[in-house]
Amino acid sequence: MGEKLAELADSMTANFAYVVTDPNVGFAFHINRDIFKLFLCDTGLFVTLAFMDNDYTDNIIYKKLLSDKLPVDLGYVYENIIAQQLQSSGKSLFYYIFKTEESEENISHNYEIDFLISKKDKIYPIEVKSSGYKAHKSLDEFCKKYSSRIATPYLLYTKDLRKEGNIVYLPVYMAALL
Repeated sequence: MGEKLAELADSMTANFAYVVTDPNVGFAFHINRDIFKLFLCDTGLFVTLAFMDNDYTDNIIYKKLLSDKLPVDLGYVYENIIAQQLQSSGKSLFYYIFKTEESEENISHNYEIDFLISKKDKIYPIEVKSSGYKAHKSLDEFCKKYSSRIATPYLLYTKDLRKEGNIVYLPVYMAALL
């Protein structure tokens, strides 16, 4: 980690989520410290900075955001919320990226599991959705590929608690309880 990033980590104003090269218990053995996602410890500050196109952010942005009427992709905002909750509850932040199988057109892309946590000898993949929660291809493919390592897959979203198949759907505010 570079000097500036180390200073940022020491300031405790940012949370680092590191990619793991093998999604298995003992994530620390499989960290690639050169690849990470950066989250702010203060989601309110994050929102202000994300929508600060001028010298100040208009209150209308906050009003629309809070009433779910702001037509933007809020995926990273929700990921920041989850990162903040997981970190606050004592969990280190890890995530995983893997390639799809190449199609007939020789095209592949990356799947990403937003967060990984472990308990005992199993892992718990976490997918975060701000909308469109019915499609969760990354989580489905991850569960197929690593089924023997997984205890429970979670999808965190803005709706009510439910279970469908082996996936537990949790409201965003319950992330700290994982």
